[in-house]
Amino acid sequence: MEAYRSVGDGVVDPLLVHTGQHYDDAMSGNFFRELGLPRPDVNLNVGSGSHAVQTAQIMTGFELVVLDQEPSAVVVVGDVNSTVACALVCAKMRVPVVHVEAGLRSGDRSMPEEINRIVTDSVSDLMFCTEPAAVHNLAREGADPADVFLVGNILVDTLLRFRERARSSRILEELDVTARNYAVATLHRPSNVDDRAVLAELAEAITQVQSVLPVVLPAHPRLRSALAQAGLEAWSSRAPDLKTTGPLPYLDFVKLVDNARVVLTDSGGVQEETTVLGVPCVTLRNNTERPITIEAGTNRLAGVEAEGIVTAFRAALAEGDGQVQERNRPLPPLWDGSAAERIVPILVERLRKRA
Repeated sequence: MEAYRSVGDGVVDPLLVHTGQHYDDAMSGNFFRELGLPRPDVNLNVGSGSHAVQTAQIMTGFELVVLDQEPSAVVVVGDVNSTVACALVCAKMRVPVVHVEAGLRSGDRSMPEEINRIVTDSVSDLMFCTEPAAVHNLAREGADPADVFLVGNILVDTLLRFRERARSSRILEELDVTARNYAVATLHRPSNVDDRAVLAELAEAITQVQSVLPVVLPAHPRLRSALAQAGLEAWSSRAPDLKTTGPLPYLDFVKLVDNARVVLTDSGGVQEETTVLGVPCVTLRNNTERPITIEAGTNRLAGVEAEGIVTAFRAALAEGDGQVQERNRPLPPLWDGSAAERIVPILVERLRKRA
């Protein structure tokens, strides 16, 4: 989260707040170091917990930050618990909320992230969208068009900026895989990994996939815990061409995905990254809040049953034999690496008007 403490003559004074929701060093610490991000001014060190516990702890900690710093506005990003927690604190304290990645909707309110998105947008004063469907969603929900801007995708900004550096990663050699001759799988979404029956279907699907193409699975902490609770710890030992790792640093993960033949994921961000990289993606969900990845032709929804996933994987493989066409598809509108450059002038102008 970013709080802007003052504005004058077009200059803002940012305060970077890390809630600590993503507490694993491979998921958080490496990210700051690799991307050259400044150390957070404030770290709430919240850690893990249920949705209620985590959200409440973030709200309690962030309220003190707002009281102490008196920001002119607070920028929240995405759809995680930190996003909605900080947005609610600001709404109640009458601090303007700026939501980056606003308007995305899956239509599935069983997803905690969908609730976070809806609630955050309902209290936001300024909303920046990644794709046209998000703008339409906000209009349908009654948002003032003057507060909604289609600016592109800051995830894409980061990916395009660091893709060349990621090419120097040695992750393929470390994992002993060959470019274009393996699949990548990621699983972390609660609706997938916390439901034992669903997790068993996903494990079976990946087992079948690795019999066709080696699979690299960077295991999110949530997935490791869920496998243990479901009694599936030994699953990977029955899949000889499945390579499991811990969470990977950002540049290693970009290199791994960029050179994959197919990616299987339940992550929204990975759907977007594969669209930019032109890598066929099989989404292990029944819906997506990022329909532009489907429209772009790189992504297909497979559901969460093994049979449907394997069918989608084989279709992606068949299409992927035309890898050159996949990787040369045009990118979605404004996914050009300049989203942040569009956001900043709009934000500064709004802050200046309030000063």
